[in-house]
Amino acid sequence: MGTFFSISVVVVVVFFLCFVHSTDYAHALTAPSDISALKAFKASIKPSSIPSWSCLASWDFAAADPCASPRRIHFTCGLTCSPDSTRLTQITLDPVGYSGTLTPLLSQLTQLHTLDLADNYFYGPIPSSISSLLNLQSLTLRSNNFSGSLPSSIANLKLLQALDLSRNSLSGFLPGAMDSMSGLRRLDLSFNRLEGSIPRLPPNLLELALKGNSLSGPLSKSSFDGSTQLEVVELSENSLTGTLRSWFFLLPSIQQVNLSNNSLTGVEISTPAAGQSDLVAVDLGFNKIQGYAPVNFAAYPLLSSLSLRYNRLRGKIPLEFGKKKSLRRLYLDGNFLIGQPPATFFGGQGQVSGSFGDNCLWGCPPSSQLCLPNQKPSSICKQAYGGKPKS
Repeated sequence: MGTFFSISVVVVVVFFLCFVHSTDYAHALTAPSDISALKAFKASIKPSSIPSWSCLASWDFAAADPCASPRRIHFTCGLTCSPDSTRLTQITLDPVGYSGTLTPLLSQLTQLHTLDLADNYFYGPIPSSISSLLNLQSLTLRSNNFSGSLPSSIANLKLLQALDLSRNSLSGFLPGAMDSMSGLRRLDLSFNRLEGSIPRLPPNLLELALKGNSLSGPLSKSSFDGSTQLEVVELSENSLTGTLRSWFFLLPSIQQVNLSNNSLTGVEISTPAAGQSDLVAVDLGFNKIQGYAPVNFAAYPLLSSLSLRYNRLRGKIPLEFGKKKSLRRLYLDGNFLIGQPPATFFGGQGQVSGSFGDNCLWGCPPSSQLCLPNQKPSSICKQAYGGKPKS
């Protein structure tokens, strides 16, 4: 009797646990549309590029459901599901060298808010159907081999906050409707093959990075209309031309600017109203800027780093630069500056680092690191000034 009772209890307990498990699994089933999208996503990746220990290797649709838990063997990483375990909300692949194309069927993952495939070998175009991911907040395809143009339909992603497509092979022009992406805060399209001018920017953008492309023409004020929150502008290594007008440095939130390695020929600097500015760092090195060193930079109260190296500047180093207490880095090398540098730079306190070398200065103390490399030969300086440069 006792043995029969014990066996009966065990059977009941096992049946109960199986019932609970099957019930939980039934409620954990991922939406069929999400499963078909994931299957297509994995099928578009070359099997030879999927290491046995990687996230994708654990995606076994025959053995488990993507959102079922616990994930001890299958779907161990790379995916995040909604609280009710029915929809995919995040795909974040490990950077192990996956190689393949991006399937248009990803558009079925309509609850996805994060897609991160960075540091792999995905190639081919970015499908325009990605614009159907209306809940997407972060799109990171950095350091792959995507090519073709940036789909204009990407402007439909109104909730997108961060877009990083840097270090690919994207070409063509920037979409003209990018200003409609009202949620975008960070945009990085650096190191691609983009060309043309910069369209009007999203109004709430904080950081803009477009370095290492083939953007051309002058910077237009209309591109930055409404950019009241823009803090960081990284446009180095392009083909921008013309004069950088004073409105640019008066953008209300601007803090860091890098426009080095372009073909700018001039720069206008206005004094900020009531001395109010958050500008901290400016790099205009390796352009073709002519004229005198822009003294009005000294009126920006927080400026600590300024580079105007390897341009075509003439005249003396402004005394105001030597009096500016916030300045910590100053690069003026590779110009045609003349005269004697302000003595305040050589007070022995070592407050400012940088270089005044490769100019036409005299009286620059050879013992100071600021005076390296050596000044230009006098013959070059005379030729640049049409005779002996005047002090």
